[in-house]
Amino acid sequence: MKLRAPSEHTDRAGADQLGHLPLARDPWLLVMSVARMLMYANFMVYAACLPVLIPAWGMSATEAGSVSGAFMLGYAFSLVAFSWLAQHYGARRLFLISAALSAFSAVLFGLFARSYPSALALYALAAVTQGGTYGPAIMLFADRYAPQARGRAVGVLIASTSLGYAASLLLSGWLLAHGGYEFAFVVSGWLVAVGAVLAYATLRSTPNVVHPHSAGTSRLRAIFAHANARRLIIGYTGHSWELLGMWSWFPAFIAASLALSATSAVQAAAGGAYLAAGLHLCGALAASWMGSLSDRFGRRVLLLALSASSALLSLTIGWLIGWPFAVLLALTFVYGFTALGDSPVLSTALTEAVAPYALGTALAARSLLGFSAGAIAPLVFGAVLDATNPAGVLPTTWGWAFVTLGLGGLVAAWYAYRLEEGTPLRS
Repeated sequence: MKLRAPSEHTDRAGADQLGHLPLARDPWLLVMSVARMLMYANFMVYAACLPVLIPAWGMSATEAGSVSGAFMLGYAFSLVAFSWLAQHYGARRLFLISAALSAFSAVLFGLFARSYPSALALYALAAVTQGGTYGPAIMLFADRYAPQARGRAVGVLIASTSLGYAASLLLSGWLLAHGGYEFAFVVSGWLVAVGAVLAYATLRSTPNVVHPHSAGTSRLRAIFAHANARRLIIGYTGHSWELLGMWSWFPAFIAASLALSATSAVQAAAGGAYLAAGLHLCGALAASWMGSLSDRFGRRVLLLALSASSALLSLTIGWLIGWPFAVLLALTFVYGFTALGDSPVLSTALTEAVAPYALGTALAARSLLGFSAGAIAPLVFGAVLDATNPAGVLPTTWGWAFVTLGLGGLVAAWYAYRLEEGTPLRS
């Protein structure tokens, strides 16, 4: 498929149809959210099936981890590439290309991933095709909704992603128990295809907008010349360090806590997996609420409150591993709520701090920095965990490892504090 940028006249005519639609009378928002949730049905299927896959495929722990690592690297590349292309050729077009390719690759993975080499290649392919359903989606929402309702709309968008993660974990676990990992792979792949078809049907009448800009105008300069844009991108990087590191290690932390209370290893692992789904559900609730609240109270105050609260929990929760599990459970849900709650606010604020023609570049730069930090954070966490615990035994000292995540939260809080809400929102 050859990409062709629409004419400037078509772009502006399309843009004039958007930007002031009320959420209450716009079923587009609900249907797009359902479509995106389905398109993430395969996102956690490998993680959910991993305890079965390791013995079935004879994988070492390093091999098992390399599949997840290849997926995250592919997804990071995809986020950057699709966001950058969307500003040149239109968010709608790139979203639909990504949806079609991700459906095809998800079905391929479901049908043919039956060994370590095939899973490594096909899961990476699935990741490379999937990123266009995120960055271009934010651009679609920024064009469709005016600033006074945009926080709520982007909150629903981020919530649909978290619901997709949670549903992927829960559904994959159920399918695994009732038909094996092959059944889980196949069904999750076809659900992605259903989501892509639903997205295509929803976007058929949505204009493909390409925002014009003056020749010779640097998009990077338009982004980094604006102090708020710089602060939001750096804050998102700290947020990603904390959030992705927490998502990677928190199930193991809960499993270790349960094991200390004489729970069996199998039950402890299962408890950690189900609690991971609970974290994503809390994140979905936080995303939908905080995006809407930021429309009412402002982006800065919500970002500061959420990032500071999440940082405080990162700095302290690791030291509480021996506390009663009921207390840890309550703190877990607060942690999940605050760690993801600032995500839609960060995304909405960036759409207001950057000129529309440079938004794709801003999202690409943000994804590159954020996911690079998110890929490094779990490694640093693991290294600190190894350094603070005896080798070959269940870790019991988790505080210092979680402190490393708290540093990212502090970075996010500091740059939220430095935001200037009184300045013009766009360059």
